[in-house]
Amino acid sequence: MEEILKTIYEFIVNSVSGSSALGPILACFLIFVESIIPVLPLFVFITVIFLKYGVVIGFVLSWLFTVLGCIASFMGVRYLANKFLKFNNEKLKKVVKLVNKVSFPQLVTIIAIPFTPAFLINIAAGMSKMSNKKFILAIMLGKIALVLFWGFIGTSLIESLKNPIIMFKIAIIVLISYIISYLVNKKFNIN
Repeated sequence: MEEILKTIYEFIVNSVSGSSALGPILACFLIFVESIIPVLPLFVFITVIFLKYGVVIGFVLSWLFTVLGCIASFMGVRYLANKFLKFNNEKLKKVVKLVNKVSFPQLVTIIAIPFTPAFLINIAAGMSKMSNKKFILAIMLGKIALVLFWGFIGTSLIESLKNPIIMFKIAIIVLISYIISYLVNKKFNIN
């Protein structure tokens, strides 16, 4: 099984980083899908797009597609939760209640952390009573830090944990995201 996963991973990486124009297009599509299906290596796709298109266009494409993927996931869960799900489970009610209490700056900070699974945030927010405006603005702000991190550092989780400089950069990016989200929240009163 491990060999099969390794082969699939190598195929995806080779396809995305190929010299044809289809590689970056596939990377953009996979960034979108990764927000819904978390088994794909987001950092690889973002790094490839940064390498192919440069910092500015690479950032815009990576940010746009990850934001769109998260919004699609959020809206899909929200639609399904409102249409078909009844919250009879006490544990689920507690989780939804907890998510409802998350402030805008806290949500942006959680999203900005590079190793936070986006699909879990999308699902939890979609099942909660969080406003669409709050979620979309938090995703738009939080994903800036995440995309910048993966675009410039482009490293794996294990390498990041071994290198204290990378961890310091993560902390700085998350702190900046928190400060910006706090100021945006204060200015527009999102909560």
